[in-house]
Amino acid sequence: MEIKLIQENLLLISNDWANHYKMLPKEENEGIVYLYIAESNYSSDNAEELELLLGKKIELIPLPEPIIERELSIHYRKDRETNTNQSFRPDKNDFLEQLFKEAKALKSSDIHLEVYEKNARIRFRIDGLLIERYKVESDNYLELVNKIKIKAKLNITEKRLPQDGRITTNEVDIRVSILPTLFGEKIVLRLLGQDAANINLTSLGMKQEELDAYLEAVKKPNGIILISGPTGSGKTTTLYATLKLLNDNKRNIVTVEDPIEYTLKGINQVQLKEDIGLSFATALKSFLRQDPDIIMLGEIRDPETAMMAIRASLTGHLVLSTIHTNSAIGTISRLIDMGIPPYLIAETLNLSVAQRLVRKLCDDCKQEVASNPKDFPVNFKLPYPIQKQYKAIGCNKCFHTGYRGRTAIYEVVNVNYNTAVAIKNNTINEINANNKDYKSLANKAFDILSNGETALEEIYAILLNI
Repeated sequence: MEIKLIQENLLLISNDWANHYKMLPKEENEGIVYLYIAESNYSSDNAEELELLLGKKIELIPLPEPIIERELSIHYRKDRETNTNQSFRPDKNDFLEQLFKEAKALKSSDIHLEVYEKNARIRFRIDGLLIERYKVESDNYLELVNKIKIKAKLNITEKRLPQDGRITTNEVDIRVSILPTLFGEKIVLRLLGQDAANINLTSLGMKQEELDAYLEAVKKPNGIILISGPTGSGKTTTLYATLKLLNDNKRNIVTVEDPIEYTLKGINQVQLKEDIGLSFATALKSFLRQDPDIIMLGEIRDPETAMMAIRASLTGHLVLSTIHTNSAIGTISRLIDMGIPPYLIAETLNLSVAQRLVRKLCDDCKQEVASNPKDFPVNFKLPYPIQKQYKAIGCNKCFHTGYRGRTAIYEVVNVNYNTAVAIKNNTINEINANNKDYKSLANKAFDILSNGETALEEIYAILLNI
């Protein structure tokens, strides 16, 4: 049996009440609130109790408990870590604060507020996927946008141009991005951690041999370490974990970031401000006059920044940065395309890393299926045959997504003598052949598929980038 819940009606009851009574709001009609409730809790006593709590007349509709449990896990999720209920009943006066708290409790990375012709919706990005949480009336949405602008110190009268800002609360820092669209302004709120106290290189998911190669590279007094991957793949977290390891009283560490996602005691962090001329390249020029030992650039975006990073490494500094490419080897090709001479890349690049975050299957509901080579991308050659794999199903413990948590996979290219020669000769394709320990992201993804940690649908896009 399927039941359809309307997002607006979810606001009728709190998270606590929904889970305590095992009930779901069907609708409110002519002053009567109609509630689905688990058959085991269907009683006149509970009806009277709920009428007192809600202050309205109640009609209970009994349903089998598995149906109620399934919908509760989707619409009234519990905190994964503590497994305790959090009450997030939105109120007109503090809806925004409740929204921030709920997103943090659900370990959401972003909140999307989107407006359309007749109404608006709010979605959370959880484990890389967007999940709709609320519907908002258009009039209320405008009020919500203005509250966000005021908190982010933005111009509330400007509705034609994009705006960027930041909101700081006691629990979380939030980056605000506002974009004008056809029916109004779309807002994306990125939730940032305030400190890096809990970040550690050993807990990021690197295999031991990858970690050993990485640690050897970061212990060098100079050179460049580049980390690549799409937005949301964990690059910045890896960088901060590295800075935390290197941070001591004997080193001067400076960073330029956009935005500053974590604060690290003992490190000089600079916020990028391109509107007043403070770009990555400009900041890097200033850094070199600050007697740094280690420099972290949030991202290498252009040839000027890339060349400045090369020069900084040549003059005895260790430079850490990120770059947008599909693979660790692709990073080298990207630098060459930017106009960096191959001999300089070979001389300065210590290590190139590519990483991705992959959702892990829920161990309680994943289902074994036969493996068929025809299901894989045409250009992907299976490293070894597998007889079985698993697919996502969905249950209460994983909120009916089929996945629970994420794991990182890494492609690491250590620039040894053979790799340096291949770079100088511009024969990048030979790097794979020269390094017997090299494994591509696609092969790493295939490994966790064969181990039953993830499903083919989750890694299919990675297998395409070969």
